[in-house]
Amino acid sequence: QVQLVESGGGLAQAGGSLKLSCTASATSGKIFSITEMGWYRQAPGNEREFVATDSGDGYPQYAESVTGRFIISRDKLKNEVYLQMSDLKPEDTAVYYCSAKGVAVGTLSAIDTYSERWGQGTLVTVAS
Repeated sequence: QVQLVESGGGLAQAGGSLKLSCTASATSGKIFSITEMGWYRQAPGNEREFVATDSGDGYPQYAESVTGRFIISRDKLKNEVYLQMSDLKPEDTAVYYCSAKGVAVGTLSAIDTYSERWGQGTLVTVAS
């Protein structure tokens, strides 16, 4: 099994910054590779929406609403992904979820691949 744990959420003022972190870990064995890690968010009353993803190809993808304000980065050795959020706006208020796709986990004798896993989410609140 794979667990994703987010941290770094909280309250920020409009125009401020926050940095989210997410760590992927295996409950048994180890993680051999993760194809893509990213961030999604869900505001109250809305559906979950794409924020940013990093597939390790040097071309991270961003939602138009966060382009130029948010930066995604990734540490493949630590199986971690980060989201540096700047110039925050009240409309950025949401629960932010970490996502990992194409996770190969297990031991050298038995490897399972999970298509997608999600974290529990971390709340970001931006006050005007």
